[in-house]
Amino acid sequence: MSYIQKIVFENFPLQNGVLQSKVILSYQLFGQSIGTAPLVLVNHALTGNSHVIGENGWWESLIGEQKTIDTNKYTVLVFNIPGNGYQDENNLIENYQDFTTKDIANLFWKGIDSFKIESVFAIIGGSLGGAIAWEMNALRPNAVQNLIPVATSWKSSDWLIGNVLIQDLILKNSKNPIHDARIHAMLLYRTPESLQEKFQTKLQNSEGLFQVESWLFHHGEKLQNRFQLSAYKLMNHLLKTTDIFRNNNQSEIIKSITANIHLVSVDTDYFFTANEIKTAFQEIKNYKNNVFYHEIKSIHGHDAFLIEFEQLNNILKPIFN
Repeated sequence: MSYIQKIVFENFPLQNGVLQSKVILSYQLFGQSIGTAPLVLVNHALTGNSHVIGENGWWESLIGEQKTIDTNKYTVLVFNIPGNGYQDENNLIENYQDFTTKDIANLFWKGIDSFKIESVFAIIGGSLGGAIAWEMNALRPNAVQNLIPVATSWKSSDWLIGNVLIQDLILKNSKNPIHDARIHAMLLYRTPESLQEKFQTKLQNSEGLFQVESWLFHHGEKLQNRFQLSAYKLMNHLLKTTDIFRNNNQSEIIKSITANIHLVSVDTDYFFTANEIKTAFQEIKNYKNNVFYHEIKSIHGHDAFLIEFEQLNNILKPIFN
């Protein structure tokens, strides 16, 4: 099993000019020793962490020995977004509004630089992790061979920004902030059809609690037991900060990226809609030939990238073989 390791950066400059006195970047490595095999960087989503494979690994059906991302062939690197509190409750960030996904992308590149690695075979991430992957490739357009943003976008939409605001208000004003914010978020990550198929309006118990209510309470309690309030505030805030074109010319940024770009959407995603990802695909096609659009078909909405493993594996196998 891979152990968590740490890199400490002193006086790290953020995009807004703030000098962050100390940032601790923790990570796990899986598969081949770093520098001996092609490097795959996996970026985690909002409540994720560096624990991607093995027991309770959140992408273990995708990554491992003789799996699609084969740890016999690749070095797999996963950074924790600083402040997510994974296995280190002292490593939290209170000034969360100072940070952007571009800052996290910068930190991740500094982490990769510390290994003396100049080129990354693939950066893959879902949701927030995919947005950070976009920012990383925009920062270093020649350093990535394959960019694979899953169920995400290169720029935060108004719908996303609006929902980040609701989440932030719940996190600031609720008596039970993590629990209540998570319940709201779960409804964004799924669809009406997904919940109807799963629960069919059945009661959970004789007190009149519906199964869907019991399920939502369970998810609220589960996150509350393993997540810090400042971590949730930071991760939620980061979602609204993505924009790889901020202060830059859109066509120039797209033209500069040399990576093969594989955009993966979910046809029923309410959070990062398939339509906005298709629009990005059409935009990129004006400047690049090596861009590809893939769509997961699912009734489960945004969370399908964590549910529809067979479809995702089929999309990714040609890239990693």
